[in-house]
Amino acid sequence: MIGAARAADVAALLRDAARAEILPRFRRLAQGAVRAKSGPLDLVTDADEAAERIIEAGLARLFPGCVVVGEEAAAADPAVIDRLAGADLAFVVDPVDGTANFAAGTPLFGCMAAAVVRGEVVAGWIHDPLGDDTAIALRGEGAWIADGEGRHMADLRVAAPAPVERMVAAISWTYLKEPLRSRVASRLPRLAGIVGFRCAAHEYRLTAGGHAHAQLYNRLMPWDHLPGWLLHREAGGYSARFDGSDYLPTHKDGGLICAPDRASWDALRASLLDP
Repeated sequence: MIGAARAADVAALLRDAARAEILPRFRRLAQGAVRAKSGPLDLVTDADEAAERIIEAGLARLFPGCVVVGEEAAAADPAVIDRLAGADLAFVVDPVDGTANFAAGTPLFGCMAAAVVRGEVVAGWIHDPLGDDTAIALRGEGAWIADGEGRHMADLRVAAPAPVERMVAAISWTYLKEPLRSRVASRLPRLAGIVGFRCAAHEYRLTAGGHAHAQLYNRLMPWDHLPGWLLHREAGGYSARFDGSDYLPTHKDGGLICAPDRASWDALRASLLDP
């Protein structure tokens, strides 16, 4: 249902939305254009809402009858997310991932989408508006970077396995609950280095491209993770929830670790999570 040509169409849609609604507002947000949702770390801007409207309308044109689950629509009506589980074809959309960065004028934000067919993630997109390229993954067909005109630039491949003390990892411990929060934070020196972009879009691109070894997240909202999870998987990586179970589109918690392979996953989990 989603082949290379359709994947290029969705990438172009994300690019169009970014050029129309996101980039013109970057470092030019009007007073009152940034608002808190559930708390001070959960922001929305006029760019998020306007871009999501364009993307939702574009997906409806490209895939008549599809279900669209957007982050901002779900914030307004949490029941929207329940439509994902039973849909023949659904798209999850994060119009501006890294909204806090975007609102602060920091150039680390992305525009993400994933396609889900009857509960299975089949395609993912992470568009970098400032770099004007898109990381694309198709289930069973690999992951790659396409430029703004849709031309294939490079295949993506995760880093070679490494022992924990040589790993560079994106570790998001903010939403971990105690005592796990303090345990993970205290063990970060066991790694060679830590990445914290406040933007899953760029962290997934970094890891899928082999420039970091691993990622760890606790909160699993689908728009934040489905695109990057498939990107990482198709780039050759291994991932699972904290308990070792498969990550599914309906999961909202349970944690997620992404690593180069199963042995690396086991080692990282034991080093950071085990009592």
